[in-house]
Parts: sequence; structure tokens; C-alpha cells
Amino acid sequence: MNEKFLSWLEQAAEDIKWGDDSLASGHYAQSCFIAQQIAEKSLKALGFFRGYDLLKSHSLVQIAKELKINGEIEKASRRLDLYYISTRYPDALPDAGVPSHYFGIEQAEEAMLMAKMIHEKCKHEIEGHS
Repeated sequence: MNEKFLSWLEQAAEDIKWGDDSLASGHYAQSCFIAQQIAEKSLKALGFFRGYDLLKSHSLVQIAKELKINGEIEKASRRLDLYYISTRYPDALPDAGVPSHYFGIEQAEEAMLMAKMIHEKCKHEIEGHS
């Protein structure tokens, strides 16, 4: 079995620490972005665990569809996908505002909770079958 899924899952776990640190430091846009990254790495870990050779998309919704995942993970993925670009680039926002000024604590807390939920569900499936 290709064990690259372990690297992806472990990096997602490390990114949770980064996201928590960013949230505690008031870096809310960055917390939202890293939450999307945590979920992406977790879903890719699950895909590699299930035998996929390549999951090229950065869209959580697209990855979830490829993995035939719906429900709670798909719903969270739709929210987290919104943070992939908009949290980093001013021209991605409607008023070309500064992302660091645009995203608040409520969004960051929610994003981190959703990312941790996705990570835990992926980890649970992997650990339950490996």
C-alpha cells in the first residue's frame, strides 16, 4: 500500500497547530485560509488511503465529490472553499479590501471547527482501516 497518506494526514495535524496559533494571535484571514488547507490535506490523505494516485484539485467540494463524500463534510467544504483565495488576495474581495481587515473571529473560529471536524473524520476512517 502506498503510505503517502500518512504524510498528508500528519501535515494536516501540524497545520491545525498553525491555525490555532493564528486564531489566538488575531490573524483571522490566515486562520480561515489554513482551515481550508487542513481540510484539503485531510481529504487528500483519505483519498490516497483509499487508493487514489492523484487528487489534483484544490476545491474541497471537488475532492469530496471524487471521494463520493456528502453530508456534513460536503457542507463544510462548501464554506471552506470560500477561503482559499479570498483570504489572501485583495482583488478577490468585492471591494478590493485587505483580507486581514475583512475576516473576523467568528469566521475564523467556525472555519477551524469545520477543518478539525473534517480532519477527525478522515483520520477516523484511516485509523479504523489501516
